[in-house]
Amino acid sequence: MTPVVMLHGIGADGRLWHPQRAPFAARGYEAVPLDLPGYGARPQVEALDFETMAADVEAAIAARGLQRPVLLGHSMGGMVAQALLRRRPDAYAAAILCATSPAFGNPSGDFQRDFVAARLRPLEEGRTLAEIAPETLAALTGPNGTPFRDLALEALSATPPATFRAAVRALVTFDERANLGAIRVPVLCLAGEVDTNAPAPMMQRMAGKIPGAAYICLPKVGHLPNIEAPDAFDAAVLDFLDRHLKGPR
Repeated sequence: MTPVVMLHGIGADGRLWHPQRAPFAARGYEAVPLDLPGYGARPQVEALDFETMAADVEAAIAARGLQRPVLLGHSMGGMVAQALLRRRPDAYAAAILCATSPAFGNPSGDFQRDFVAARLRPLEEGRTLAEIAPETLAALTGPNGTPFRDLALEALSATPPATFRAAVRALVTFDERANLGAIRVPVLCLAGEVDTNAPAPMMQRMAGKIPGAAYICLPKVGHLPNIEAPDAFDAAVLDFLDRHLKGPR
């Protein structure tokens, strides 16, 4: 089966890809969800950067003996995927960039400072990620919520505070805009219609800068497409992969 390396976002870990395991396997794709440094069962970290995260994914791919896997990155994981495409442009069969961005702008800008302050404020006020998980999930999802609410709350609650702080601070350093035009593999940019973290119009513009990239927007979906509308998400991703990796039937 073709391996699909799945990279999670800032607030959760690889378990959020669980709904994709069976549908992907049924179409001949092996789901390979990874936990980025500091996430899942891995020791928490005090600092993160995208080159370190990309190197960590490269090491995990090599350790598993995966040859030209597909990259599927969500949010921060989509940013890591972009770094991977720059570092080794011919090492991957295709990439799906989901609910993500090509840049976060100037790390010293007002928006970036406000973003970091807002995301870290609950922790600075003494609240835990588990305590704020329900409101975090509500802010991330669209009007239909998610059928995997318990899974999402479990994952959102489990991220170590130090890792979360490090990831938030890393986000504002991200900028891969200069490499978009050099990406050589098939790319799908997949957005949620009501996502306020990675707005659909921005993702559409991003797709327009990647040679040959496809763009799909899922209606009434927020920032967590794979667990909000798993059937639609899986169909979009798998149809894209079939079209580019298996050819006409």
